[in-house]
Amino acid sequence: MSWKLRHIDYFVLVPYLVLCGISIIMVYSASSTYVVNLYHQAPTTYLIKQAMFVLVGLILVALVFFFKLKHWRNPILLLILLVLTIVSLIYLLAKGQSVNGASAWIPVGPINIQPAEFAKMVVILYLAHLLSNRQRYIQSVGPIKTIKVSIGPFLTVMLIIILIFMQPDTGGMAIVTAIAAVLFFSSGFPVKIGLSAFGISIAGIGGIVYLMLTKFSSLLSKNYMGKRFLAVAHPFQMQQGAGKQLVNSMYAINHGGWFGVGLGNSTMKLGYLPEPYTDFILAIIAEELGIIGAIFVVGLLFFLIWRIILVGIRAKSVYHTLLMYGIATMIFVQTTFNVGAVVGVLPITGVTLPFISYGGSSLLVLSVAIGLVLNVSARESHQRELERDVNADA
Repeated sequence: MSWKLRHIDYFVLVPYLVLCGISIIMVYSASSTYVVNLYHQAPTTYLIKQAMFVLVGLILVALVFFFKLKHWRNPILLLILLVLTIVSLIYLLAKGQSVNGASAWIPVGPINIQPAEFAKMVVILYLAHLLSNRQRYIQSVGPIKTIKVSIGPFLTVMLIIILIFMQPDTGGMAIVTAIAAVLFFSSGFPVKIGLSAFGISIAGIGGIVYLMLTKFSSLLSKNYMGKRFLAVAHPFQMQQGAGKQLVNSMYAINHGGWFGVGLGNSTMKLGYLPEPYTDFILAIIAEELGIIGAIFVVGLLFFLIWRIILVGIRAKSVYHTLLMYGIATMIFVQTTFNVGAVVGVLPITGVTLPFISYGGSSLLVLSVAIGLVLNVSARESHQRELERDVNADA
């Protein structure tokens, strides 16, 4: 496997390592005072946990990097992963640990597992394998046969999406939906059919959101998920309730200015922002390191997304391309949702900032994704090298 080490994509590995390093520093900064004052725990509690998650993540990156890609396409493995995902999501609805109105975690000893995070990666692996196998057929037949051959994977993914939505986890639902849509379109699914379905869905969702914000606002105000939608439109009117996080996030960004108040000097983390080391860690970054620091972090994420897409574009294997597009979509939508919530242009959906926010499930899934990207990038680069050598000899 020495050829793999020679072809490591440092444009993927270095941003990943830098983001993990920033994560450890900022999780400690955002959590140290908070856990002492609220939970009476040691200030290094979440520092140690996040450092352990990062360490396990690095091990996963290495393992997945050296793991042969063909093994990920094993039908038995994919079936096991799908069954485990669906069973765990069903279990959540019955006995999952409820936090802030959502049953998203399954307690396993000292840690909590978030099945919706693993579902994202499982959907990518499942659809990339299935759609790459059927791509030529899809492109060669008419719309009716295309729909027939796609109905199985479509219904499977829809079941997962519905189970995630029922937690309720609107952010996770939207991410899995986006992943599925990108992979279906990238595999050659008829554009007219897809755009028609997409247009009807957007119109329906838009109508529902409009009605919720106007006609049914009183009903929404009694629902946890609904309150979050209303808070985007009226954050300061709801700052004692659902708008509290958003208002304090705006205060944090404003307080930090362009260059920040200095690492560790945030005031919003002193109880104003609930659990500032999770969904709203970007607000703490903006306050302590300034808008410049926040732009650097977000810019690094989008650079990583661009690089993953580029690996997919250059790949000669359809399977590799679909894997890269799925992973890039996952990171892109997650980043967009988190940043949008922090600055107040999107509802708060509980989506974490990739690689930065505290949490094991998200970081471990993203680490597996990075391992796959490095694996595909190295394999494609090695293949191009072999082809150049053959052409040179000829």
